[in-house]
Amino acid sequence: MGSSSSTYRPKCVYLDIDGRIQKVTFSKYCNSRDIMELFCIATGLPSTPYKVIPVATGQLTEKEELIQNLLAQVVEQFSRVFKINELKTEVANHLAMLEKRVELEGLKVAEIEKCKSDIKKMRDEMAARNSRTNCPCKYSFLDENKKLIPRRDVPSYPKYILSQETIEALRKPTFDVWLWEPNEMLSCLEHMYHDLGLVKDFKINPIILKRWLLCIHDNYRNNPFHNFRHCFCVTQMMYSMISLCSLQVKLPQTDILMLMTASVCHDLDHPGYNNTYQINAQTELAVRYNDISPLENHHCAVAFQIFAQPECNIFSNIDQEQFKRIRQGMITLILATDMARHAEILDSFKEILDNFDYSNEEHVTQLKMVLIKCCDISNEVRPMEVAEPWVDCLLEEYFMQSDREKSEGLPVAPFMDRDKVTKPTAQIGFLKFVLIPMFEIITKLFPVVEEVLLQPLWESRDRYEQLKQIDDTMKELQKKKNESLASEGRENTIMDTKIL
Repeated sequence: MGSSSSTYRPKCVYLDIDGRIQKVTFSKYCNSRDIMELFCIATGLPSTPYKVIPVATGQLTEKEELIQNLLAQVVEQFSRVFKINELKTEVANHLAMLEKRVELEGLKVAEIEKCKSDIKKMRDEMAARNSRTNCPCKYSFLDENKKLIPRRDVPSYPKYILSQETIEALRKPTFDVWLWEPNEMLSCLEHMYHDLGLVKDFKINPIILKRWLLCIHDNYRNNPFHNFRHCFCVTQMMYSMISLCSLQVKLPQTDILMLMTASVCHDLDHPGYNNTYQINAQTELAVRYNDISPLENHHCAVAFQIFAQPECNIFSNIDQEQFKRIRQGMITLILATDMARHAEILDSFKEILDNFDYSNEEHVTQLKMVLIKCCDISNEVRPMEVAEPWVDCLLEEYFMQSDREKSEGLPVAPFMDRDKVTKPTAQIGFLKFVLIPMFEIITKLFPVVEEVLLQPLWESRDRYEQLKQIDDTMKELQKKKNESLASEGRENTIMDTKIL
Protein backbone atom coordinates (compact mmCIF):
# COMPACT_ATOMS: atom_id res chain seq x y z
CA MET A 1 0.00 0.00 0.00
CA GLY A 2 3.01 2.29 0.52
CA SER A 3 2.22 3.01 4.16
CA SER A 4 3.52 0.81 6.92
CA SER A 5 1.76 0.47 10.24
CA SER A 6 3.31 1.77 13.44
CA THR A 7 3.04 0.40 16.95
CA TYR A 8 3.38 3.92 18.37
CA ARG A 9 0.97 6.28 16.61
CA PRO A 10 -1.72 6.41 13.91
CA LYS A 11 -0.59 6.75 10.31
CA CYS A 12 -1.91 9.14 7.68
CA VAL A 13 -2.27 8.65 3.94
CA TYR A 14 -2.93 11.61 1.61
CA LEU A 15 -4.94 10.91 -1.55
CA ASP A 16 -5.05 13.12 -4.63
CA ILE A 17 -8.65 12.83 -5.90
CA ASP A 18 -9.35 14.96 -8.97
CA GLY A 19 -7.09 17.68 -7.63
CA ARG A 20 -8.48 17.46 -4.10
CA ILE A 21 -6.30 16.17 -1.26
CA GLN A 22 -8.00 13.67 1.04
CA LYS A 23 -6.41 12.59 4.30
CA VAL A 24 -6.99 8.99 5.53
CA THR A 25 -5.95 8.18 9.11
CA PHE A 26 -5.68 4.62 10.44
CA SER A 27 -4.24 3.01 13.54
CA LYS A 28 -2.12 -0.11 14.07
CA TYR A 29 -5.27 -2.17 14.64
CA CYS A 30 -6.55 -1.64 11.09
CA ASN A 31 -6.37 -4.71 8.89
CA SER A 32 -6.01 -4.63 5.13
CA ARG A 33 -9.76 -4.75 4.55
CA ASP A 34 -10.35 -1.86 6.98
CA ILE A 35 -7.78 0.19 5.12
CA MET A 36 -9.39 -0.68 1.78
CA GLU A 37 -12.79 0.45 3.05
CA LEU A 38 -11.34 3.70 4.38
CA PHE A 39 -9.84 4.38 0.95
CA CYS A 40 -13.13 3.64 -0.76
CA ILE A 41 -15.02 5.97 1.55
CA ALA A 42 -12.45 8.71 1.04
CA THR A 43 -12.50 8.36 -2.73
CA GLY A 44 -16.21 7.72 -3.07
CA LEU A 45 -15.49 4.57 -5.08
CA PRO A 46 -17.10 1.16 -4.73
CA SER A 47 -15.12 -1.67 -3.20
CA THR A 48 -13.38 -2.52 -6.46
CA PRO A 49 -9.70 -2.55 -7.41
CA TYR A 50 -8.19 0.97 -7.23
CA LYS A 51 -4.84 2.69 -7.73
CA VAL A 52 -3.17 4.34 -4.75
CA ILE A 53 -0.08 6.59 -5.01
CA PRO A 54 1.65 6.54 -1.64
CA VAL A 55 3.04 9.73 -0.13
CA ALA A 56 5.39 9.46 2.83
CA THR A 57 4.47 11.65 5.78
CA GLY A 58 8.06 12.45 6.62
CA GLN A 59 8.80 13.61 3.08
CA LEU A 60 5.78 15.99 3.12
CA THR A 61 6.88 17.58 6.35
CA GLU A 62 10.34 18.18 4.97
CA LYS A 63 8.86 19.72 1.85
CA GLU A 64 6.62 21.93 3.95
CA GLU A 65 9.61 23.14 5.94
CA LEU A 66 11.57 23.65 2.73
CA ILE A 67 8.73 25.64 1.20
CA GLN A 68 8.35 27.72 4.37
CA ASN A 69 12.08 28.50 4.40
CA LEU A 70 11.98 29.29 0.70
CA LEU A 71 8.98 31.60 1.18
CA ALA A 72 10.73 33.36 4.05
CA GLN A 73 13.78 33.93 1.85
CA VAL A 74 11.57 35.19 -0.99
CA VAL A 75 9.83 37.63 1.37
CA GLU A 76 13.18 38.89 2.61
CA GLN A 77 14.49 39.29 -0.94
CA PHE A 78 11.30 41.11 -2.00
CA SER A 79 11.66 43.44 1.00
CA ARG A 80 15.21 44.25 -0.02
CA VAL A 81 14.54 44.65 -3.73
CA PHE A 82 11.33 46.66 -3.43
CA LYS A 83 12.36 48.51 -0.20
CA ILE A 84 9.12 47.60 1.54
CA ASN A 85 10.22 49.06 4.90
CA GLU A 86 11.23 52.32 3.20
CA LEU A 87 7.89 52.34 1.40
CA LYS A 88 6.10 51.84 4.72
CA THR A 89 8.03 54.78 6.22
CA GLU A 90 7.30 56.92 3.16
CA VAL A 91 3.60 56.06 3.29
CA ALA A 92 3.54 56.86 7.04
CA ASN A 93 5.25 60.22 6.41
CA HIS A 94 2.85 60.98 3.58
CA LEU A 95 -0.09 60.22 5.84
CA ALA A 96 1.40 62.52 8.50
CA MET A 97 1.74 65.29 5.90
CA LEU A 98 -1.86 64.79 4.82
CA GLU A 99 -2.97 64.98 8.45
CA LYS A 100 -0.98 68.21 8.86
CA ARG A 101 -2.58 69.63 5.73
CA VAL A 102 -5.99 68.77 7.09
CA GLU A 103 -5.02 70.53 10.33
CA LEU A 104 -3.79 73.60 8.41
CA GLU A 105 -6.93 73.67 6.30
CA GLY A 106 -8.89 73.59 9.52
CA LEU A 107 -6.87 76.53 10.80
CA LYS A 108 -7.55 78.43 7.56
CA VAL A 109 -11.26 77.83 8.04
CA ALA A 110 -10.93 79.14 11.59
CA GLU A 111 -9.09 82.22 10.30
CA ILE A 112 -11.83 82.84 7.73
CA GLU A 113 -14.50 82.54 10.41
CA LYS A 114 -12.54 84.92 12.62
CA CYS A 115 -12.25 87.38 9.73
CA LYS A 116 -15.99 87.17 9.11
CA SER A 117 -16.59 87.79 12.80
CA ASP A 118 -14.25 90.81 12.75
CA ILE A 119 -16.04 92.24 9.70
CA LYS A 120 -19.41 91.81 11.42
CA LYS A 121 -18.09 93.52 14.55
CA MET A 122 -16.68 96.34 12.41
CA ARG A 123 -20.03 96.84 10.67
CA ASP A 124 -21.86 96.82 13.99
CA GLU A 125 -19.37 99.33 15.37
CA MET A 126 -19.82 101.62 12.34
CA ALA A 127 -23.59 101.39 12.66
CA ALA A 128 -23.31 102.25 16.34
CA ARG A 129 -21.08 105.24 15.56
CA ASN A 130 -23.49 106.52 12.93
CA SER A 131 -26.30 106.37 15.45
CA ARG A 132 -24.39 108.61 17.88
CA THR A 133 -22.78 111.19 15.60
CA ASN A 134 -23.29 113.91 18.21
CA CYS A 135 -21.34 111.96 20.83
CA PRO A 136 -17.74 113.23 21.23
CA CYS A 137 -16.49 109.67 21.96
CA LYS A 138 -16.27 108.34 18.41
CA TYR A 139 -14.77 105.01 19.43
CA SER A 140 -15.69 102.50 22.06
CA PHE A 141 -12.48 100.97 23.35
CA LEU A 142 -11.84 98.30 25.94
CA ASP A 143 -13.61 98.67 29.27
CA GLU A 144 -11.25 99.13 32.20
CA ASN A 145 -12.34 95.88 33.83
CA LYS A 146 -12.56 93.85 30.64
CA LYS A 147 -10.00 91.07 30.27
CA LEU A 148 -8.38 90.35 26.93
CA ILE A 149 -8.96 86.61 26.88
CA PRO A 150 -7.05 84.67 24.21
CA ARG A 151 -9.56 83.46 21.66
CA ARG A 152 -7.49 80.40 20.73
CA ASP A 153 -5.79 77.94 23.03
CA VAL A 154 -2.41 76.27 22.60
CA PRO A 155 -1.39 74.66 20.36
CA SER A 156 -3.50 76.47 17.77
CA TYR A 157 -0.82 77.26 15.21
CA PRO A 158 1.60 74.64 13.92
CA LYS A 159 5.21 74.73 15.04
CA TYR A 160 7.21 75.56 11.94
CA ILE A 161 10.80 74.32 11.80
CA LEU A 162 12.72 77.27 10.42
CA SER A 163 15.41 76.48 7.89
CA GLN A 164 18.95 77.68 8.50
CA GLU A 165 18.51 80.10 5.58
CA THR A 166 15.44 81.64 7.23
CA ILE A 167 17.16 81.86 10.62
CA GLU A 168 20.07 83.76 9.08
CA ALA A 169 17.79 86.04 7.01
CA LEU A 170 15.73 86.82 10.10
CA ARG A 171 18.73 88.58 11.66
CA LYS A 172 19.09 91.01 8.73
CA PRO A 173 17.23 94.27 7.93
CA THR A 174 16.69 93.00 4.37
CA PHE A 175 14.26 90.30 5.60
CA ASP A 176 11.13 90.25 3.40
CA VAL A 177 8.20 90.53 5.82
CA TRP A 178 5.61 90.12 3.05
CA LEU A 179 6.38 86.44 2.40
CA TRP A 180 5.00 85.11 5.67
CA GLU A 181 1.55 84.11 6.88
CA PRO A 182 0.43 85.09 10.43
CA ASN A 183 1.16 81.63 11.86
CA GLU A 184 4.64 81.70 10.35
CA MET A 185 5.28 85.17 11.77
CA LEU A 186 4.22 83.88 15.20
CA SER A 187 6.74 81.06 14.90
CA CYS A 188 9.45 83.53 13.89
CA LEU A 189 8.71 85.71 16.94
CA GLU A 190 8.82 82.62 19.13
CA HIS A 191 12.22 81.74 17.64
CA MET A 192 13.57 85.23 18.40
CA TYR A 193 12.78 84.90 22.12
CA HIS A 194 14.47 81.50 22.25
CA ASP A 195 17.47 82.58 20.14
CA LEU A 196 18.17 85.66 22.30
CA GLY A 197 18.15 83.48 25.42
CA LEU A 198 15.17 85.32 26.91
CA VAL A 199 13.16 82.12 27.45
CA LYS A 200 16.02 80.54 29.37
CA ASP A 201 17.22 83.60 31.33
CA PHE A 202 13.75 84.70 32.50
CA LYS A 203 12.34 81.17 32.86
CA ILE A 204 9.53 81.87 30.39
CA ASN A 205 7.19 78.92 30.01
CA PRO A 206 7.26 78.06 26.26
CA ILE A 207 3.52 77.31 26.27
CA ILE A 208 2.77 80.67 27.92
CA LEU A 209 5.04 82.37 25.35
CA LYS A 210 3.06 80.76 22.53
CA ARG A 211 -0.28 81.68 24.13
CA TRP A 212 0.86 85.28 24.76
CA LEU A 213 1.90 85.71 21.11
CA LEU A 214 -1.48 84.38 19.97
CA CYS A 215 -3.25 86.89 22.20
CA ILE A 216 -1.02 89.70 20.86
CA HIS A 217 -1.95 88.69 17.30
CA ASP A 218 -5.66 88.70 18.13
CA ASN A 219 -5.50 92.20 19.61
CA TYR A 220 -4.06 93.93 16.56
CA ARG A 221 -6.79 95.29 14.29
CA ASN A 222 -7.02 94.74 10.54
CA ASN A 223 -5.88 98.26 9.62
CA PRO A 224 -4.12 98.95 6.30
CA PHE A 225 -0.88 99.85 8.13
CA HIS A 226 -1.07 99.52 11.92
CA ASN A 227 -1.71 95.78 11.99
CA PHE A 228 0.00 92.60 13.19
CA ARG A 229 2.38 92.52 10.21
CA HIS A 230 3.61 95.99 11.22
CA CYS A 231 4.13 94.64 14.76
CA PHE A 232 6.20 91.77 13.33
CA CYS A 233 8.10 94.15 11.03
CA VAL A 234 9.13 96.44 13.93
CA THR A 235 10.09 93.51 16.17
CA GLN A 236 12.12 91.83 13.42
CA MET A 237 14.01 95.10 12.82
CA MET A 238 14.73 95.35 16.56
CA TYR A 239 15.97 91.74 16.50
CA SER A 240 18.26 92.53 13.54
CA MET A 241 19.61 95.70 15.22
CA ILE A 242 20.37 93.74 18.41
CA SER A 243 22.46 91.43 16.24
CA LEU A 244 23.96 94.15 14.01
CA CYS A 245 25.00 96.43 16.90
CA SER A 246 26.01 93.58 19.26
CA LEU A 247 23.63 94.96 21.88
CA GLN A 248 23.68 91.75 23.94
CA VAL A 249 27.36 92.46 24.64
CA LYS A 250 26.67 96.07 25.62
CA LEU A 251 23.32 95.82 27.45
CA PRO A 252 21.96 93.49 30.16
CA GLN A 253 19.38 90.86 29.19
CA THR A 254 16.66 92.83 31.02
CA ASP A 255 17.08 95.67 28.52
CA ILE A 256 16.98 93.21 25.60
CA LEU A 257 13.71 91.80 26.99
CA MET A 258 12.28 95.35 27.30
CA LEU A 259 13.25 96.26 23.73
CA MET A 260 11.80 93.11 22.19
CA THR A 261 8.57 93.03 24.21
CA ALA A 262 7.91 96.76 23.79
CA SER A 263 8.33 96.29 20.02
CA VAL A 264 5.77 93.47 20.02
CA CYS A 265 3.24 95.52 22.05
CA HIS A 266 3.88 99.04 20.75
CA ASP A 267 0.71 99.43 18.60
CA LEU A 268 -1.77 97.05 20.29
CA ASP A 269 -5.43 97.75 19.43
CA HIS A 270 -4.50 100.70 17.18
CA PRO A 271 -7.77 102.03 15.68
CA GLY A 272 -6.20 103.30 12.44
CA TYR A 273 -6.70 106.99 13.32
CA ASN A 274 -3.76 108.89 14.81
CA ASN A 275 -3.42 111.05 17.92
CA THR A 276 -4.26 114.22 16.04
CA TYR A 277 -7.66 112.82 15.13
CA GLN A 278 -8.22 111.47 18.66
CA ILE A 279 -7.54 114.89 20.17
CA ASN A 280 -9.43 116.98 17.58
CA ALA A 281 -12.45 114.65 17.71
CA GLN A 282 -12.23 114.38 21.52
CA THR A 283 -12.58 110.62 21.42
CA GLU A 284 -12.89 108.42 24.48
CA LEU A 285 -9.11 107.83 24.48
CA ALA A 286 -8.27 111.54 24.23
CA VAL A 287 -10.60 112.30 27.15
CA ARG A 288 -9.25 109.38 29.22
CA TYR A 289 -5.59 110.36 28.77
CA ASN A 290 -6.07 114.15 28.78
CA ASP A 291 -4.82 114.56 25.18
CA ILE A 292 -1.37 113.25 26.20
CA SER A 293 -0.25 110.50 23.79
CA PRO A 294 -3.69 108.84 23.94
CA LEU A 295 -2.85 106.01 21.53
CA GLU A 296 0.51 105.12 23.09
CA ASN A 297 -1.03 105.13 26.57
CA HIS A 298 -3.75 102.84 25.26
CA HIS A 299 -1.21 100.45 23.72
CA CYS A 300 0.55 100.19 27.10
CA ALA A 301 -2.73 99.59 28.94
CA VAL A 302 -3.79 96.81 26.59
CA ALA A 303 -0.33 95.18 26.81
CA PHE A 304 -0.48 94.97 30.60
CA GLN A 305 -4.10 93.87 30.59
CA ILE A 306 -2.84 90.86 28.64
CA PHE A 307 0.05 90.30 31.07
CA ALA A 308 -2.47 90.42 33.94
CA GLN A 309 -3.80 87.06 32.78
CA PRO A 310 -1.79 84.19 34.30
CA GLU A 311 -2.11 82.14 31.09
CA CYS A 312 -0.43 84.96 29.09
CA ASN A 313 2.05 86.32 31.63
CA ILE A 314 5.53 85.63 30.29
CA PHE A 315 6.92 87.48 33.35
CA SER A 316 5.37 85.07 35.87
CA ASN A 317 8.72 83.60 36.98
CA ILE A 318 10.54 86.85 37.75
CA ASP A 319 10.41 88.66 41.09
CA GLN A 320 8.15 91.64 41.74
CA GLU A 321 10.94 94.20 41.83
CA GLN A 322 12.30 93.12 38.45
CA PHE A 323 8.79 93.13 36.98
CA LYS A 324 8.32 96.75 38.12
CA ARG A 325 11.52 97.75 36.34
CA ILE A 326 10.51 95.91 33.15
CA ARG A 327 7.02 97.41 33.25
CA GLN A 328 8.35 100.95 33.69
CA GLY A 329 10.92 100.42 30.95
CA MET A 330 8.31 99.13 28.50
CA ILE A 331 5.96 102.04 29.21
CA THR A 332 8.82 104.50 28.60
CA LEU A 333 9.68 102.83 25.27
CA ILE A 334 6.12 102.58 23.96
CA LEU A 335 5.37 106.21 24.88
CA ALA A 336 8.54 107.20 22.99
CA THR A 337 6.93 106.05 19.72
CA ASP A 338 4.63 109.11 19.74
CA MET A 339 5.99 111.16 16.83
CA ALA A 340 4.91 114.35 18.60
CA ARG A 341 7.89 113.75 20.91
CA HIS A 342 10.36 113.06 18.09
CA ALA A 343 12.39 116.29 18.31
CA GLU A 344 12.43 116.22 22.11
CA ILE A 345 13.79 112.66 22.29
CA LEU A 346 16.38 113.19 19.55
CA ASP A 347 17.67 116.44 21.09
CA SER A 348 18.09 114.74 24.48
CA PHE A 349 20.05 111.91 22.89
CA LYS A 350 22.32 114.33 21.00
CA GLU A 351 23.30 115.98 24.27
CA ILE A 352 24.70 112.76 25.77
CA LEU A 353 26.05 111.22 22.57
CA ASP A 354 29.61 112.52 22.82
CA ASN A 355 30.00 111.24 26.39
CA PHE A 356 27.75 108.18 26.14
CA ASP A 357 28.24 105.74 29.02
CA TYR A 358 26.71 102.25 29.01
CA SER A 359 26.96 102.15 32.80
CA ASN A 360 24.75 105.26 33.05
CA GLU A 361 21.12 104.10 33.30
CA GLU A 362 19.74 107.39 31.97
CA HIS A 363 22.02 107.20 28.91
CA VAL A 364 20.89 103.62 28.20
CA THR A 365 17.22 104.62 28.54
CA GLN A 366 17.72 107.40 25.98
CA LEU A 367 19.42 104.93 23.64
CA LYS A 368 16.57 102.41 23.95
CA MET A 369 14.03 105.14 23.18
CA VAL A 370 15.87 106.08 19.99
CA LEU A 371 16.27 102.42 19.01
CA ILE A 372 12.54 101.66 19.21
CA LYS A 373 11.82 104.85 17.26
CA CYS A 374 14.24 103.75 14.55
CA CYS A 375 12.57 100.34 14.30
CA ASP A 376 9.04 101.79 14.32
CA ILE A 377 9.63 103.90 11.21
CA SER A 378 12.35 101.81 9.54
CA ASN A 379 10.47 100.54 6.46
CA GLU A 380 12.59 102.58 4.03
CA VAL A 381 15.70 100.83 5.36
CA ARG A 382 14.51 97.63 3.68
CA PRO A 383 14.86 96.83 -0.05
CA MET A 384 12.61 98.82 -2.35
CA GLU A 385 10.31 95.87 -3.16
CA VAL A 386 9.73 95.38 0.58
CA ALA A 387 9.51 99.05 1.57
CA GLU A 388 7.26 100.48 -1.15
CA PRO A 389 4.11 98.45 -0.33
CA TRP A 390 4.28 99.88 3.19
CA VAL A 391 4.05 103.40 1.74
CA ASP A 392 0.85 102.42 -0.08
CA CYS A 393 -0.58 100.93 3.12
CA LEU A 394 0.26 104.05 5.13
CA LEU A 395 -1.22 106.40 2.55
CA GLU A 396 -4.39 104.31 2.46
CA GLU A 397 -4.74 104.68 6.23
CA TYR A 398 -3.98 108.41 6.01
CA PHE A 399 -6.61 108.90 3.32
CA MET A 400 -9.22 107.05 5.39
CA GLN A 401 -8.53 109.47 8.25
CA SER A 402 -8.51 112.61 6.12
CA ASP A 403 -11.80 111.60 4.45
CA ARG A 404 -13.35 111.19 7.90
CA GLU A 405 -11.90 114.48 9.10
CA LYS A 406 -13.42 116.27 6.11
CA SER A 407 -16.82 114.67 6.73
CA GLU A 408 -16.70 115.69 10.41
CA GLY A 409 -15.40 119.22 9.76
CA LEU A 410 -12.06 118.59 11.47
CA PRO A 411 -8.66 119.97 10.40
CA VAL A 412 -6.87 117.89 7.74
CA ALA A 413 -3.08 117.58 7.61
CA PRO A 414 -1.78 118.28 4.06
CA PHE A 415 0.42 115.14 4.08
CA MET A 416 -2.70 113.02 4.66
CA ASP A 417 -4.97 114.67 2.06
CA ARG A 418 -5.50 112.48 -1.00
CA ASP A 419 -6.05 115.64 -3.10
CA LYS A 420 -2.67 117.11 -2.20
CA VAL A 421 -0.13 114.40 -1.45
CA THR A 422 1.72 111.99 -3.74
CA LYS A 423 3.96 109.11 -2.82
CA PRO A 424 7.23 110.94 -3.74
CA THR A 425 6.30 114.17 -1.93
CA ALA A 426 5.21 112.21 1.16
CA GLN A 427 8.45 110.23 1.35
CA ILE A 428 11.03 112.88 0.42
CA GLY A 429 10.22 115.12 3.37
CA PHE A 430 9.97 112.20 5.78
CA LEU A 431 13.32 110.79 4.64
CA LYS A 432 15.19 114.11 4.61
CA PHE A 433 13.94 115.59 7.86
CA VAL A 434 13.06 112.59 10.05
CA LEU A 435 14.60 109.26 9.05
CA ILE A 436 18.05 110.18 7.73
CA PRO A 437 18.94 112.61 10.58
CA MET A 438 17.89 110.03 13.19
CA PHE A 439 19.92 107.19 11.66
CA GLU A 440 22.89 109.52 11.18
CA ILE A 441 22.87 110.09 14.95
CA ILE A 442 22.71 106.34 15.64
CA THR A 443 25.63 105.85 13.23
CA LYS A 444 27.86 107.94 15.52
CA LEU A 445 27.40 105.36 18.27
CA PHE A 446 27.28 102.31 15.96
CA PRO A 447 29.39 102.98 12.81
CA VAL A 448 28.32 99.63 11.31
CA VAL A 449 24.83 101.11 10.84
CA GLU A 450 25.97 103.44 8.04
CA GLU A 451 26.45 100.83 5.35
CA VAL A 452 23.58 98.55 6.35
CA LEU A 453 20.87 101.03 7.36
CA LEU A 454 21.84 104.57 6.35
CA GLN A 455 22.98 103.84 2.79
CA PRO A 456 19.55 102.40 1.80
CA LEU A 457 17.91 105.59 3.14
CA TRP A 458 20.10 107.79 0.95
CA GLU A 459 19.29 105.63 -2.07
CA SER A 460 15.57 105.75 -1.28
CA ARG A 461 15.67 109.55 -0.99
CA ASP A 462 17.42 109.87 -4.37
CA ARG A 463 14.92 107.49 -6.00
CA TYR A 464 11.91 109.43 -4.73
CA GLU A 465 13.47 112.72 -5.84
CA GLN A 466 13.85 111.30 -9.34
CA LEU A 467 10.21 110.16 -9.27
CA LYS A 468 9.18 113.65 -8.18
CA GLN A 469 11.10 115.19 -11.07
CA ILE A 470 9.31 112.85 -13.48
CA ASP A 471 5.95 113.74 -11.91
CA ASP A 472 6.73 117.46 -12.11
CA THR A 473 7.76 117.13 -15.76
CA MET A 474 4.58 115.26 -16.61
CA LYS A 475 2.48 117.88 -14.82
CA GLU A 476 4.26 120.68 -16.66
CA LEU A 477 3.68 118.98 -20.02
CA GLN A 478 0.03 118.42 -19.15
CA LYS A 479 -0.31 122.05 -18.09
CA LYS A 480 1.18 123.31 -21.38
CA LYS A 481 -1.07 120.96 -23.32
CA ASN A 482 -4.15 122.25 -21.50
CA GLU A 483 -3.08 125.88 -22.06
CA SER A 484 -2.52 125.16 -25.76
CA LEU A 485 -5.95 123.58 -26.09
CA ALA A 486 -7.52 126.51 -24.25
CA SER A 487 -5.70 129.00 -26.51
CA GLU A 488 -6.85 127.18 -29.65
CA GLY A 489 -10.37 127.19 -28.29
CA ARG A 490 -10.28 130.97 -27.76
CA GLU A 491 -8.87 131.58 -31.26
CA ASN A 492 -11.60 129.44 -32.82
CA THR A 493 -14.21 131.34 -30.87
CA ILE A 494 -12.82 134.71 -32.08
CA MET A 495 -12.75 133.53 -35.72
CA ASP A 496 -16.32 132.26 -35.49
CA THR A 497 -17.38 135.61 -34.09
CA LYS A 498 -15.72 137.54 -36.96
CA ILE A 499 -17.37 135.32 -39.56
CA LEU A 500 -20.75 135.97 -37.99
